[in-house]
Amino acid sequence: MDRTPEGARAQQTGSTANTRNTGRRTDHRWWILVVIGIAQLMVVLDATIVNIALPSAQRALGFNDANRQWVVTAYALAFGSLLLLGGRIADIVGRKVVFLAGLAGFAAASAVGGASQSFTMLVVSRAAQGLFGALLAPAALSLLTTTFTDARERAKAFGIYGAIAGAGGAVGLLLGGVLTEYLDWRWCLYVNLIFAVGALLGGAKLLHGGAPKDRPQLDIPGTLLVSAGLFCIVYGFSDAETHSWGSVLTWGFLVVGVVLVALFGWWERRAVHPLLPLRVVLNRNRGASYLAMFISGAGMFGVFLFLTYYLQGILGYSPVKTGLAFLPMVAVMIVVSVVTTNALLPKLGPKPIVPVGMGLAAAGMAWFTALDVTSGYPAHVLPPLLVTGLGLGLVFAPAMNVATSGVEPYDAGVASAMVNTCQQVGGSIGTALLNTLATSAASSYLVGRKPTRRVLAESQMHSYTTAFMWSAAFFALGLVITVFLYRKGVPRGIGEAPAAAGA
Repeated sequence: MDRTPEGARAQQTGSTANTRNTGRRTDHRWWILVVIGIAQLMVVLDATIVNIALPSAQRALGFNDANRQWVVTAYALAFGSLLLLGGRIADIVGRKVVFLAGLAGFAAASAVGGASQSFTMLVVSRAAQGLFGALLAPAALSLLTTTFTDARERAKAFGIYGAIAGAGGAVGLLLGGVLTEYLDWRWCLYVNLIFAVGALLGGAKLLHGGAPKDRPQLDIPGTLLVSAGLFCIVYGFSDAETHSWGSVLTWGFLVVGVVLVALFGWWERRAVHPLLPLRVVLNRNRGASYLAMFISGAGMFGVFLFLTYYLQGILGYSPVKTGLAFLPMVAVMIVVSVVTTNALLPKLGPKPIVPVGMGLAAAGMAWFTALDVTSGYPAHVLPPLLVTGLGLGLVFAPAMNVATSGVEPYDAGVASAMVNTCQQVGGSIGTALLNTLATSAASSYLVGRKPTRRVLAESQMHSYTTAFMWSAAFFALGLVITVFLYRKGVPRGIGEAPAAAGA
């Protein structure tokens, strides 16, 4: 494996840092954060905003329930399987170019999706959104990593970015509800043009290239292995939502996916220019952060997805009222994320913070299991919602910060891509598992009971309770893993330039 000599690396680090501290980028770094935040919000909320619009889109375009999942799955497949490639392309080509290309492509795909006249056109546009999102998301995070080098400023920036990443799903529910109820389902896609134009104009003016001088070469075998492997895994879990786990397609894709990812790990140890250098993931703190993002990505769908079902199906909330119900949690996540990364992480390190966040999220999800068909929002939904938001605020921003700290400039893109990959794949797996478990619980509840209106409502409630319980179990597992994996103390690289500490 080719490595830069230590002396040359130190000289390059100093030169890079000086460039960052004297150039236009540093002068406008907070405006750069606004640009990056808008792009990140656009990508994250797109995972949920379309869910609200799906029933209306289905009526307009005339596709059936069996095909409905592909509007969501097409995005998840392209996004999840191509993120690592997108991160490496950002390292090779330059982060500004890839960031702007991702923005422009995402906007164009959104415009096509909004104008769709058929189911096929909508699904293809969603896949294109996922492809360009896989370019955009890692480029955005690596730009944030290389722009903010001061310890306190970096903490504030990651607090805001982490809050956006965690709360974007809830924002998507609110925005989707407003647009669908008062305008048209197509505006759930057209709205991305508004985000993209602002970010494009700001990015073109404020950002610099961001590609290191010693650019890595593209690992084509590794790219093919991991992209195909992640595709198979995401597809397998997505297929489980509509078919049984015993389906050949389901377990067949999962087995092939696991084998391909294992082969990818074997190849990366031997590749001269690996797509994902093992030095990036074998650092204990960084590896713990990736697992934290994966587990929280899986678990948080318990609150975003099934609490949405509960509020609309049991309490009879409109889409707009449902979105508004999530706002207190979003506010808590934003405040906690900023305070944690600014005041706590530089003093304590991630070990006490992220495990406590996992524990609080687990407690919040377990609290949701007390809901029933007679529960009300202020007394029964709001308290666990706030506890869950507090927990997620303690997880997302610190984990993202630690996952991208101390990374060499030529690894910044792929390290950032791993954050998004873990969250996206975790979300896909969590959604499939929770949906399957919830559906099975509802069916089991109805066995031997007369399907009256009340019994059907109670069976739905039982399915939601099951999903909340399993989400709590996910977060409890995250608590155990992060307690054991995170090292005590503040990791090298927190608040420093990306190249200031080794991986």
